[in-house]
Amino acid sequence: MTAPEGGNAGDAVLLVVSELFTNAVRHAGGVSGFRLEAGPGTVTVSVHDPSTVPPRPLPWDATRPGGFGWHLVQELSVEVRVDVHTTGKTVTAVLPCPTLRRG
Repeated sequence: MTAPEGGNAGDAVLLVVSELFTNAVRHAGGVSGFRLEAGPGTVTVSVHDPSTVPPRPLPWDATRPGGFGWHLVQELSVEVRVDVHTTGKTVTAVLPCPTLRRG
């Protein structure tokens, strides 16, 4: 993973948070929970929503706006998980944040 051109790891975290929130609102009935957790050299973003339908990547299409958010989340993250449960799903993205050191 690399940060956006000219940006840093913090910019990448903000982009992923924005994309996961936007996807939950536009496609999954809203955000029902959010967690941001710092780990050793990582930041984990988790967004909960009430839909049990997992996200799916859309084919690239330069003729229409949107459709690249899920690709962006996967590109910026070292790990992406989707956990479906009875009350919806949780999408979790783990991003490297080399400037963040704990302990």
